[in-house]
Amino acid sequence: MSRNDEISPKEKAAQSREDRLKAALKANMARRKKQARARSAGDDKNKDE
Repeated sequence: MSRNDEISPKEKAAQSREDRLKAALKANMARRKKQARARSAGDDKNKDE
């Protein structure tokens, strides 16, 4: 038997939720990083004026 056959439905749901949260956090961090880069690039342009 594989490991997946031994996991109860409750544990599968918890793991699924954890995977969704992990993916959402990763996407959120990427979005924030992109925004921060855009802001810092915009700040650099304003300093020249």
